Amino acid sequence: MTQHALFSWREEKRSAYLYNIIAQAETDTELRQLFLHMAEVAESQAHLWEQAAVNAGMTPPAQYRPELRANIVAWLIRKLGVRAIMPILAAIKIRGLSVYASKAQAKSRQKNNRQSGFHPVPATVEEVGASHRGSGSNGGLRAAVFGVNDGLVSVACLVMGVAGAESANSLILLTGVAGLLAGAFSMAAGEYISMRSQREMFEYQIGLERDELAQYPEEEAKELTLIYMARGMYQEEASALAKRMIADPELGLDVLAREELGLNPDELGSPWLAAISSFFAFTVGGLIPLLPFLLQIKQFALQASIGMTALALFGVGTALSLYTGRNALWGGTRMLLIGGSAGVMTYLIGNFMGAKLS
Repeated sequence: MTQHALFSWREEKRSAYLYNIIAQAETDTELRQLFLHMAEVAESQAHLWEQAAVNAGMTPPAQYRPELRANIVAWLIRKLGVRAIMPILAAIKIRGLSVYASKAQAKSRQKNNRQSGFHPVPATVEEVGASHRGSGSNGGLRAAVFGVNDGLVSVACLVMGVAGAESANSLILLTGVAGLLAGAFSMAAGEYISMRSQREMFEYQIGLERDELAQYPEEEAKELTLIYMARGMYQEEASALAKRMIADPELGLDVLAREELGLNPDELGSPWLAAISSFFAFTVGGLIPLLPFLLQIKQFALQASIGMTALALFGVGTALSLYTGRNALWGGTRMLLIGGSAGVMTYLIGNFMGAKLS
């Protein structure tokens, strides 16, 4: 308990230090006041952990000295601003960052409708986190979409490069299959590691919130009150709503994760889903340029591969436009131009290398 109390004291002190840095760098008066208040709350929480350490027979340092990590983050805040490094700030236990999204939404609504001036705050338990649901943060769809595209472009470029060296169809097929398998396993491993690291970071952040909620629920309610006030609620309303949410430990943790961390605890992402999706997606994409060679087409195999790859690239670009909201024709054409340029460059390099080595 002693070491945990000292660790938590240092965490709160670091947060208070960085809240003050953010307040100094913030030009928005409301946000500046929010983070100054957050710094005060963090200081009071640090005092509670200090008392816990003293009660356990330990004495925290007389003065907090920012470590290298905190100093680097402070420098980034001053140079780049909060919005540019929000993921870093979330990982270092800076809360209330969701108000920046609320400010942007409020400005957008004010432009279209002068009567609306703040981000809607949940008025009932059922509305908590509703705006976060369905965000697709499980990583499976993302890994699948990019896996198909990566497999298609990677293997197509590999085929074009080997073909440029005037190799036989059998060698093109062998090289393509080897590249397909290597790329698929590499993609799966990379996605697994990425999603596992992300999930562990999120779980760590939620764990910190759980400990803090158990140690000082009233202080957590104050933090939540400040966030709601920054979104446009009156203090009395914000305080009442925050206390209502914190009264239930499970609901309180869920609300704090969503409002302070911007996370949906139910959608932290599955590393295995991301890995499996990327593996099969890469394989599906990579098989397209190899099909003419797998079918042992004797003549025009390369031309058929180019044609199938071009159609697939256009199709992938069109499909991605459904998620980006861009024009489908432009999306398909852009993907075709990018993939085609990569293929042409690889073919020319292969042709040059083949001539040099022959």
